[in-house]
Amino acid sequence: MLQIDALSKTYRAGDRALSDISLSVPQGQIVGLVGPSGAGKSTLIRCINRLVEPSTGRILLGDIDLAGLGKSDLRRQRRRIGMIFQEYALVERLTVMENVLSGRLGYVPFWRSCLRRFEPHDVRRAYALLDRVGLLAHADKRADALSGGQRQRVGIARALAQEPELLLVDEPTASLDPKTSRQIMRLLTEICAERALPAIVNIHDVPLACQFVHRVVGLSGGKMVFDGDPATLDEAALSTIYGADDWQAMRQESQDDEVIESDARPMRVGA
Repeated sequence: MLQIDALSKTYRAGDRALSDISLSVPQGQIVGLVGPSGAGKSTLIRCINRLVEPSTGRILLGDIDLAGLGKSDLRRQRRRIGMIFQEYALVERLTVMENVLSGRLGYVPFWRSCLRRFEPHDVRRAYALLDRVGLLAHADKRADALSGGQRQRVGIARALAQEPELLLVDEPTASLDPKTSRQIMRLLTEICAERALPAIVNIHDVPLACQFVHRVVGLSGGKMVFDGDPATLDEAALSTIYGADDWQAMRQESQDDEVIESDARPMRVGA
């Protein structure tokens, strides 16, 4: 379980990116973070694993306060957190298998990581994970030979190779087409259910979020302005999160995209 208490982030220039964020995420729950650009969504995710240093507050993963750890303890605790990135963060010249095995680097001695020598059980697990995300046949391909959706699946398998207790997912569908976006979100929800993994997903596509996440947290100006079931995310709540004008513009853009996707589908014979 993840528990965040009164988390704030203020940069040196005085800009306040997060203000007094408190929430808990139980096992197996997927939380979708929504909000306009600059609302603090990515900052919140990166504060949790301390890629960004929080200014105040507590971040409890189980009974460990991540916010108070020194460097060596933080390295050990980061093994418990799987991170999935918008731009995949793969090593392009390495194979799919080698990229997945890089999720084990926090568990092996430095010399083994340099030589890319892994224990047989790690290799077996990596093959099993590639099978789970539908990429077993691509294990020996270079990462730069994959499509965007395939790369994101490699990123998911790599994160799972850490055997994490929490998943942090930063804009997993931003670079993907609508069909692939749904496939990736479905895969994430299935994996979290199978492993009782809690997850926080920063996602820009509100309808997609409502289709797959268990809970929506809305941020605006670094503050949490909505926290609830996706079914309760009504027009009033969305206008509060995005601003009335911006939400209406986003809604129209989403409708236009749906029309374009529908027009692009092949017509069935006899239709």
